[in-house]
Amino acid sequence: MRYSPEALNAFVETVSAGSFSAAARRLHKSQSTVSTAIANLEDDLGVTLFDRSARHPVLTEQGQRVLIHVKEILAASERLDQLAVRLMDNVEPRLTFVLSDTFHPSALEALLKQFDQRYPDTEFECLIGEDEDVIDLLQKNRAHIGLIESRKHYPPDIGVARLSKQTQMAIYTAPSHPLALRERIRPEELNAVRELRLSTYLERDQTQMHGLIWSAPNYLLLLSMAVQGFGWSVLPCALVEEFCHQQELVPLSVPGWPKSISVDVVWSKNSPPGPAGSWIKDYLLDMPA
Repeated sequence: MRYSPEALNAFVETVSAGSFSAAARRLHKSQSTVSTAIANLEDDLGVTLFDRSARHPVLTEQGQRVLIHVKEILAASERLDQLAVRLMDNVEPRLTFVLSDTFHPSALEALLKQFDQRYPDTEFECLIGEDEDVIDLLQKNRAHIGLIESRKHYPPDIGVARLSKQTQMAIYTAPSHPLALRERIRPEELNAVRELRLSTYLERDQTQMHGLIWSAPNYLLLLSMAVQGFGWSVLPCALVEEFCHQQELVPLSVPGWPKSISVDVVWSKNSPPGPAGSWIKDYLLDMPA
């Protein structure tokens, strides 16, 4: 590649983040490193990509045209890396899969059965994680592939693809909780009652929670807290059906709920999954809606 991948990634991430400093944080680099990489790219191309006269860099008309091609180059490079892994057919001896509680238990059972038949000699480790914790495990090479509730933005070193199968989420509480006696609940009324909220380990380090909130790093712990009557919680419907006995939790009637959420399969572009991990990714993407 004539232009360095680092410069192309810095350019795309700056456009996405809106500033050099925000892009540097996402890339885990210094602001000067990102600024220099983009300046070098501008020199190589002979064009000005950003108007720097304002507080934040603004993409020029030339930059807008370059952005389209840069995204195509990065996507093609990633596809080439994935093809190379498949062609080598060097099956990884160990595979770590980060599973979100939003994934339907029956779908996981079917996946594991087929994986066992295809890769019986591959050591398989399954972790439970949500949101930022999944991203962190992939970036630290602690995991090879994961599932995560869909988000708008991902770090540039994370590959992502959207599953066609969505997850149903609803608001639950124990039948003994005062909210369970209400036929209809306005969303703002929930603010006066303790919420059992998902909060990953990384998010807890970065934010302070205030108000009537108890938190846990996964939905299964929140489910257990809700069953004990400590508050209300947004939970995956399939998880409640799988782990709760009849009437241990009841869904609350709140406008807009239950709702469907999208789920993404994610992996590290720097350490792409091998044949076994790629098979899991393809399996997940081929699942019917």
